[in-house]
Amino acid sequence: MKASGGTRLSSLSAVQRGIINCNQCTRLRVYCQEVGRLKKAAFRNDVYWARPVPGFGDPRARLLILGLAPAAHGANRTGRVFTGDGIGASGDFLMAALKRAGFANIATSQRTDDGLQLNDAYIAAAVRCAPPGNKPLPEEIDRCLVHLQHEVAHLPRVRVVVALGKIAWDSWLKLLSMNGDTLPRPRPPFGHGQRWTHNGITLVGAYHPSRQNTNTGVLTPKMYDEVFSAVRESLRR
Repeated sequence: MKASGGTRLSSLSAVQRGIINCNQCTRLRVYCQEVGRLKKAAFRNDVYWARPVPGFGDPRARLLILGLAPAAHGANRTGRVFTGDGIGASGDFLMAALKRAGFANIATSQRTDDGLQLNDAYIAAAVRCAPPGNKPLPEEIDRCLVHLQHEVAHLPRVRVVVALGKIAWDSWLKLLSMNGDTLPRPRPPFGHGQRWTHNGITLVGAYHPSRQNTNTGVLTPKMYDEVFSAVRESLRR
């Protein structure tokens, strides 16, 4: 997918630097910095990242995983998506599934120096700053979309996008429209396991691995295994 309009940044690393230095959303920047100043008791000795969080993974990835936003004491603390939000929390739940499917070399994601490497996968978020109450405003989601556009422009091999939750799903559809693609009406609805292929890229829906979903059984490891095993099999074709 090529970015339309604006200036195409020279490299993925340049895109990531641009994300880190973004100040488009004052409400989010103030919140992230305040969280980093007050901290959580368990992390009182940590220096929080407290900045926008770029994507992470294999630049030759055929799988793009799109989440919602950094966790206030997870990626907003560590500076890496789905990292450090607690033992067994969303980062570990996701990485364990990716490890089982062969997309990650370890099953946890707690620190940026933990040796985690993604193989054929890249993880990004619809919103790059931790939002209050984990609920970004619609205009914040829209402003942040340019960062995803620029990242995807430097991920030329992507064939499958797994959207973790409805906001991620809708953000991908908005990105297609932003790039000038004509989408069907009504637009493809989000659902766990839902699939929709457009211009050679398959969008797959999956429930977000939040504690609200994993602790209640709305989302189980088996459900993620089914999603990522199917993705792995499709990439073998």
